[in-house]
Amino acid sequence: MRRTRTPAELVRAEPGPAHAIEFDGRPVPALPGQTIAAALWADGVLAWRTTRVGGKPRGAFCGIGACFDCLATVDGRPNQRTCLLPAEPGTTVTTQEGHGRADLEV
Repeated sequence: MRRTRTPAELVRAEPGPAHAIEFDGRPVPALPGQTIAAALWADGVLAWRTTRVGGKPRGAFCGIGACFDCLATVDGRPNQRTCLLPAEPGTTVTTQEGHGRADLEV
């Protein structure tokens, strides 16, 4: 049986030490160079936004910043594309409900 190797093993990469970001008040581990979306996925979080109409859950879809399904509130700023933002130590991410701005009429 052939063993499947990870990309990190293939290139002999040694990621730096993990750090934490905060998601809805709880710590989520992240590796250097990971995006927020990747860190959330790796921790088992699949949705971090709800739609404006119907409140349907959304998370990462395209992974390249084209679809806007991965929007979240990051460090108090709504509508941030988590698939493009690095998961920096201490980053605070909160689930975004609808348009992300309570002061806007929809």
